[in-house]
Amino acid sequence: MAAAPVAAGSGAGRGRRSAATVAAWGGWGGRPRPGNILLQLRQGQLTGRGLVRAVQFTETFLTERDKQSKWSGIPQLLLKLHTTSHLHSDFVECQNILKEISPLLSMEAMAFVTEERKLTQETTYPNTYIFDLFGGVDLLVEILMRPTISIRGQKLKISDEMSKDCLSILYNTCVCTEGVTKRLAEKNDFVIFLFTLMTSKKTFLQTATLIEDILGVKKEMIRLDEVPNLSSLVSNFDQQQLANFCRILAVTISEMDTGNDDKHTLLAKNAQQKKSLSLGPSAAEINQAALLSIPGFVERLCKLATRKVSESTGTASFLQELEEWYTWLDNALVLDALMRVANEESEHNQASIVFPPPGASEENGLPHTSARTQLPQSMKIMHEIMYKLEVLYVLCVLLMGRQRNQVHRMIAEFKLIPGLNNLFDKLIWRKHSASALVLHGHNQNCDCSPDITLKIQFLRLLQSFSDHHENKYLLLNNQELNELSAISLKANIPEVEAVLNTDRSLVCDGKRGLLTRLLQVMKKEPAESSFRFWQARAVESFLRGTTSYADQMFLLKRGLLEHILYCIVDSECKSRDVLQSYFDLLGELMKFNVDAFKRFNKYINTDAKFQVFLKQINSSLVDSNMLVRCVTLSLDRFENQVDMKVAEVLSECRLLAYISQVPTQMSFLFRLINIIHVQTLTQENVSCLNTSLVILMLARRKERLPLYLRLLQRMEHSKKYPGFLLNNFHNLLRFWQQHYLHKDKDSTCLENETVSILLNPDRQSPSALVSYIEEPYMDIDRDFTEE
Repeated sequence: MAAAPVAAGSGAGRGRRSAATVAAWGGWGGRPRPGNILLQLRQGQLTGRGLVRAVQFTETFLTERDKQSKWSGIPQLLLKLHTTSHLHSDFVECQNILKEISPLLSMEAMAFVTEERKLTQETTYPNTYIFDLFGGVDLLVEILMRPTISIRGQKLKISDEMSKDCLSILYNTCVCTEGVTKRLAEKNDFVIFLFTLMTSKKTFLQTATLIEDILGVKKEMIRLDEVPNLSSLVSNFDQQQLANFCRILAVTISEMDTGNDDKHTLLAKNAQQKKSLSLGPSAAEINQAALLSIPGFVERLCKLATRKVSESTGTASFLQELEEWYTWLDNALVLDALMRVANEESEHNQASIVFPPPGASEENGLPHTSARTQLPQSMKIMHEIMYKLEVLYVLCVLLMGRQRNQVHRMIAEFKLIPGLNNLFDKLIWRKHSASALVLHGHNQNCDCSPDITLKIQFLRLLQSFSDHHENKYLLLNNQELNELSAISLKANIPEVEAVLNTDRSLVCDGKRGLLTRLLQVMKKEPAESSFRFWQARAVESFLRGTTSYADQMFLLKRGLLEHILYCIVDSECKSRDVLQSYFDLLGELMKFNVDAFKRFNKYINTDAKFQVFLKQINSSLVDSNMLVRCVTLSLDRFENQVDMKVAEVLSECRLLAYISQVPTQMSFLFRLINIIHVQTLTQENVSCLNTSLVILMLARRKERLPLYLRLLQRMEHSKKYPGFLLNNFHNLLRFWQQHYLHKDKDSTCLENETVSILLNPDRQSPSALVSYIEEPYMDIDRDFTEE
């Protein structure tokens, strides 16, 4: 089994040496300057001139020099490979040479991806380095692409076995030698050509792994609509191939830098959006559309995501993948873990697995296995986990794309949610065994663990699926949907229309729906768990949108509020990300809900507990301001209701009493405005601006807006910064008008009116910001830089 690098370019002609070659040889004795050969080859590789290939040397010279430099005969083999790979060759000898080169490089690749991976300098892996330096990469690219050349109307052909050897060598060179992958990524025609090699099962894994590495460093995203016969290619994949292909798709359908989307400033995003509008759809959007146009694509992904372990591929097929250790999933790291556990379980179960040496196979192409070969259950599970996390990622990205409604409809139709519900206990949230598989060098609690990655990807999918979409009720079973109806009936309020419209044949089955299962594991999660953030986000997305009393009560009855307060107050959570997700969830759970505030007051039943809660809120308003906003809005609604139950809560609830005080609101308002600026606004902290606007909007409705603005002015002067806060707020509101009113963002009529009044340029208006900024400190006409 071999793996080595590839390179592209045109071969130097045989026969007379070129002028460049003669010059490089130094002009004396027909011999290159010994000390400068590698340096000259390196220079030629960078410039494309001078010495670039083994064919520019004589075999005698290379053999003589090899004795001193210990090049393992690689330059001579490349010289022979060049000679035997001409257009009219039958490639038999060519393939024999490749099999000589292959083990020289595969051993270095094995060392690189295991514990011996201590140094990564080029000289640490001399064989792959010499192979690339003497033009091996370029030569293999030429050989692989020979089928694109026609002679007298006939396409040239090379065998799958030879393609496999070339791909293996190329991959090993990419692994060990810096810069090779990037050079290949620049050859767009070669990258597109690689996709065509995936039509053969024999070369699929090698091709897919090489493509994945190349796309990972490619500066510009490839367009799938340029791949010849993409629909036919994907449709002919078996389920294993499709799962592996999802690793490639993950790179091609995700917008670049989306991982830090919350950290990008809104100014920069606005500039990017303007640029994107002029350029049309992005490559990622084009690729998503190309995939969705393939018949049955989403349906097959749903089947893969919900397939049970017992339905997965048989032993022989799986062992064939393991034979290609360097191409399978996360390469030798995963294989190392799999083999270790396989040996452990084999000792316990008296079942043997014979892992053949790399490359060993029978006539049918499958590895040798004993008659009693039995695949350990843990290995089967890991197999499915590694597949499913890639498939779930692709589905998640499609759910967030332009065709979201189309994808939503298909995912519901193909019963992804009930399928995941059936896998929840046995696979997705299964209990770790003593020998639970993890990646080499990691532990079970590391975020790199496949088990943990699958859980996080699952939670992200639930978040995307539930967010502002009526299909969220598919997360429940029939009994739980009936419970929602009963809650609405008891409260004498109309039943949620989306609940009535839910297709009962598509919901979860069993005793519990997916949402309920999630709540159960959420409440059992250890304090230090990295899942808390994602669990809270997934549940919060179920509540987002129009506030539903029935939805809130469904979760309140299951103890969610008490669990959140325990985490915030009693465990005194320190993680900012987790705190923010819990505060956001608490705000959605309590918004306008009297019962929730009663439960809050019952749990936070001492001044000491309440002070801990306030300390957590005030520790970072960027994290807690959504809760502040929800409580402020709820207080306003309760104060305008005539109801004994509401009156009782207003008189007893510590939190409502605290928020109702003007000094409290002014303290929040001052800090919320002070911690953000137009140049630092992001998707994460823009909520601070919206919360400050809500406070002033409600003050205006109570005819207190001038009072609040005067108090802000006094607070500015007390801090010795006259004009600083109000100028900043004026700029923020101008940006708010641009970002929300001109981009179809959610905003209420009352908010729009309040912003217009605050930005009124009339200095005589008691509700205009400019009336409270003294002339010497006025700075409100600053242009926003978007570059």
